[in-house]
Amino acid sequence: MAPRMGTRAAQPGTSSGLGTHFSSPRKPRDKRKTQALVEVPGQKAKQRQLLAKMASLLTGSATRKPEETPPVLPETETDAVVLEDNANDAWEDVPEPHDNCSPQSPSQSTPSRRTQPDLTSTRLYDSWKALIPTLVEVQLDYTAWTLGAPLERTPKVLSLCTSHTCAQKRTSLTCLFFDYFVSIDALSCRCANLAQTLVFHGLFPTAPSQPRMAISVELLAFYCSLFQRSCDAVNALASALHTHYVRRGYRITNGKGEVIQEPFRRSLGHAIQWFDVLQIEVERQLEAAIQTCRDRVEASRATPAHPQSPGAREEKGLRERCASILIQRCPACFGGVRFGRDLIKGGDIHVATDGNFHHRHRRSAGDSPHFYDPSYFLPKVQVDAIGHQITRSRKSTPKLHVSHVPNEAIDLCENSYEAVDGKKQKAAMDSFDDTRLMALICRHDIPLFFANIDSPGEQQKYSVALINHLFSLLPRSATVVTLYDVGCVLSRSLNQYDILPDSIIQRLRFATTAMHAYGHEWACQLVYNPRMIAGLGLSDGEGTERLWSRFVRLIGIQRSSSRQRRLWLIDRHAGAIGLEMRADLRDWIRRRLRRGVEDQGTAARKLLEECEVAVSDLRKEWAMQKESQLSIRAHAPARLKKELDTILALQADLDASDKALQTTRDTIVKGEMSEDTRDAIESLERVHERLMHKVEVLYASLNVQDRFPELDGLNLEFVRTLLLARDLKMNIRKRAIGSFFEWDKLDRAVGGSQQALGTKLHQQTQKAIAKRQPALMAALRKFNAYCERLEALYDPHCGIPLPTPLPTKLTDLRNDHSLMEDIWITPSTGKVPRWLDDQDVRDGIRAMLKRDRCVEEQQRLGLEADNLCRWFSDELSALELALLTPGYEKFLVPLRQQQEHLQYIQTRWTTSLASAARFASRATDAVSLARKLSGVSEERPLHWINTYAVSYVVPTKDEEPGPEIFSDADHTALQPEDAALVDILTAGVPGDEDDDIDIIVNDPGAKLCWRIPEDITFDQTPLPEAGIIIPGTIKERVSAPRFGCPRQVFEPKDIALLASRTALLNDSCINGCTVLLYLEAVQLSPMAEQYAILSTHDLPRIRYNAPDDVLWRNMSWTSYWTKEVWILPIHRPSDVGHWVLCIIHLQSKELHLFDSFAERKPWKSDTKDIMKLITRLLSIARQHDRVFNVNIDFNGWLARPLVINALQTNGFDCGVWVLAMIAATLHGYHCTALGEGDMHMFRYYLRTLVLQIPVF
Repeated sequence: MAPRMGTRAAQPGTSSGLGTHFSSPRKPRDKRKTQALVEVPGQKAKQRQLLAKMASLLTGSATRKPEETPPVLPETETDAVVLEDNANDAWEDVPEPHDNCSPQSPSQSTPSRRTQPDLTSTRLYDSWKALIPTLVEVQLDYTAWTLGAPLERTPKVLSLCTSHTCAQKRTSLTCLFFDYFVSIDALSCRCANLAQTLVFHGLFPTAPSQPRMAISVELLAFYCSLFQRSCDAVNALASALHTHYVRRGYRITNGKGEVIQEPFRRSLGHAIQWFDVLQIEVERQLEAAIQTCRDRVEASRATPAHPQSPGAREEKGLRERCASILIQRCPACFGGVRFGRDLIKGGDIHVATDGNFHHRHRRSAGDSPHFYDPSYFLPKVQVDAIGHQITRSRKSTPKLHVSHVPNEAIDLCENSYEAVDGKKQKAAMDSFDDTRLMALICRHDIPLFFANIDSPGEQQKYSVALINHLFSLLPRSATVVTLYDVGCVLSRSLNQYDILPDSIIQRLRFATTAMHAYGHEWACQLVYNPRMIAGLGLSDGEGTERLWSRFVRLIGIQRSSSRQRRLWLIDRHAGAIGLEMRADLRDWIRRRLRRGVEDQGTAARKLLEECEVAVSDLRKEWAMQKESQLSIRAHAPARLKKELDTILALQADLDASDKALQTTRDTIVKGEMSEDTRDAIESLERVHERLMHKVEVLYASLNVQDRFPELDGLNLEFVRTLLLARDLKMNIRKRAIGSFFEWDKLDRAVGGSQQALGTKLHQQTQKAIAKRQPALMAALRKFNAYCERLEALYDPHCGIPLPTPLPTKLTDLRNDHSLMEDIWITPSTGKVPRWLDDQDVRDGIRAMLKRDRCVEEQQRLGLEADNLCRWFSDELSALELALLTPGYEKFLVPLRQQQEHLQYIQTRWTTSLASAARFASRATDAVSLARKLSGVSEERPLHWINTYAVSYVVPTKDEEPGPEIFSDADHTALQPEDAALVDILTAGVPGDEDDDIDIIVNDPGAKLCWRIPEDITFDQTPLPEAGIIIPGTIKERVSAPRFGCPRQVFEPKDIALLASRTALLNDSCINGCTVLLYLEAVQLSPMAEQYAILSTHDLPRIRYNAPDDVLWRNMSWTSYWTKEVWILPIHRPSDVGHWVLCIIHLQSKELHLFDSFAERKPWKSDTKDIMKLITRLLSIARQHDRVFNVNIDFNGWLARPLVINALQTNGFDCGVWVLAMIAATLHGYHCTALGEGDMHMFRYYLRTLVLQIPVF
């Protein structure tokens, strides 16, 4: 083996001489200190002598500055302070590297970025944590003597020595103030160390020992207040201070006289962080003192008149009060003393939970040593323990649980929310170690607790951990309703597996959030929608969204901060938000009373009066609706579409071949046909019949009767269209929900009410909407076409209600409650339920539910007002007791400040539910109780703290609070409590950009006045004598186009309906006979040309949102824009089908309504559609540059009946009555003078008109 190069053995050999000189390579020095410490004799004595000499020098000239201190010349134009770099001092706060640093040698390798704290950082943080508790008293002293007084200029030499005999050490520091910086000498001794001296004089050091810089405490306090309103901005503050100093003539230079570019950034960051830690320590000690007094007050209130055993008394206390941390965060929710309210009635407490995917932390940003214990975040160990429990429980067999919602519906809800699926990562785990946050808030949007999510997806362990932690702080009998986006899924999981104890499950109920209800199946909403279930009032569960909007400013900063600093930023921001929202509880209650209980309750009561249905009947119909729509059959999945499509396509081909065979036979029969030709045709017919029979067998093999036995015996085309429409509506709902979620993102920035999305996210959202919209619009048009086809194929005797068409505008679609309802495919036994067919009942049910929620909300607001009064009294008693308790003198100023805050709350929290006199009485009782507990019989002299106030009159309106620009929840025009899909009771949602610009009003309406017109006239014209009709073969009649009217086709079956006395007329009879009556009237009088004849298909096209080109193509022949009166026959597809008539008078703005049964209720919905038809037709005419003969005004329209007493007693003459009224209108009258006994003669007359058409 060859020797290694560079060693002695590798030297070349020589035969003469000594050879080449070889020197051993020098070994690298061991960087570790391996030498033993040697104590030099006499060195300690010499050190003591030098220290004594220094002390004597310092005592002789205490005010003399050291020679090495750089001079400060405030009189000159520019003040320059020289700072020397000393990177070897690990305990000093040094400036950031700047331009005078020598560049790194190319031969040096760039070290990898450190992501974990090193030993030096750990020691530094340990020193800070040891120092902070020693600064509490001096911080309280500084606050006491500076409160309410102008700040004095800091002296050049600072000292806090009380004995004046201590050996003092002089330290020179650069101190930063608002408008200048200056070099100051601080003296430290055994009485007070350097940090205590600085804090007492209003300066905070930037390092725990040997600091070179100190920051004004007032500057740091101002920044903390600014942080609570905005976000962390250390870099911005450092740059702003540097710029401000330079403009005022103050500059910091290094040893070479060069200006340092960023002299404050790192120092300011350390000072801000640890000054806040100091404030937290002060708050902790103050809270501990007040909590001791709270416990004494609570014990005095809980003491019964007769003594009880300690165990019983302790158990009673656990049952009656929530933990103090919950009471302090939201006294309205947790300040009660009685718990155990039934969950069916809404429970005791309402909370909401939700995750946010934007609050991430980059793994590369690293971590810092622990320096802060969060008060809002759950420990990771606690969350992981819940995760392990979920994993273990899911390995066991699911428990039998009877769910009110079919599992198929919950599965679809689960698939709708990607957040539930942990397999779908919303952020790359290799880039982020903390991916999101989970929040738990009360119903007043006050944050309670957070969970830091460090795993992919929004796993159930985080929400379960928050709920479990909440129950650990509640009394044993307290009941909770939790609102969660996927509450239905979590509820099923908790009931199937032993994740939480039964003692919690029995006291827990779930509901979904109101604004995102459209993401759930209709069956799920019936059980979990907070607007549909009893007891929840107007709690919407959307407070988490409003909370996240307040945290949006921290998103960018926390991603690049250390993990510990991220938790600190979020936790402190949450605390500031919670205190602000607690102080604003009065405004929240008053808003809910005004906008919720009063406005929505009034609208609901008005709608209940208009529907004219008893509330008891509405409750029965609502119970029947829930029972029907929660059945498994009602939620059966789509499963026949593909098979039906295949068979019906084959059926269409066979129908075409049958028609071809008949045409061939008719052609050959006219000529000579050989025997072979006849045999061939007959053979083809036999084959065709066999194929038709096989198609019937194939259709039977689908087992439609087994899968849907209720559809047996119905028209195959109707069944196919019905099931296709059902499947299509499911697809529309899925697409629409995706668009709604994207619209929610854009709505955050509407009117500047919330934070904008940012360019990238905004563009992505716009692209997603643009990508979804064409397919969604096409599906909506297809579905509406199915609805129109179903109405044409509808058999009233089948017992299946027709589906309702859907709006083609996203704004209207989102507010349409029918979107969430599946198409009804089960025939009703007997009469169709009113909740399914009667629009008044459907509107009444929604109004009833809204009214019930408003009543529940008012009751809950009353309880919350009682809780606020109780908390105010208890808190004031505790503060008064703390002020009277010996040993708490150092907290006098902060206690007085909190006392003043309570006095402010006393005037601010007064509402109609809690008067000022009630608060004043509580305050008097609280002071009396505190004196009794402290043993003070007489009132002690008050030592008021210094305050400075300026009177300023703020204009208010009706004693309401000022502009509500400080509450993010109030910025949106549509409040979440108004926005559940099934609760839109009134209009008010702005239209989108596709609204017709020519329409004068967006939602025209006509007032329904149920009185006959005063000047009504009757047509006394006798029926013309009809010729005798000779029986024979009835053939198809086709009228020639005349006077602009298209040709009319009367098939033999239509003529047979006119010949029968008891047959219901179809649309062909109504439309064809109307044209014939019009042609006859025009021949008699040219005045009949002022009437426009509309079709029975025109109003359904409006209802089904037909495109403008379709409407124009089918109605332009009437030249309606030149007519003064429009005749509109209407078909109502009720149980047996019913014909009615509307005469539209454009000049007088009146709708004349005719119904032979004189029914009133159906006209409320019909008149809305009629007014919509008028606006659509006029808009389309303007688009085609048509000139109107009548000036159209949409204000003041009136709808009046032509008859108020029933004219018809049978069930088949309604169509004949409509044609008789049309004939009277064409003659210039309002009504016909014919009676029910004349209807068979009028049928005969109509049949005569048809048979007079020549046969070609």
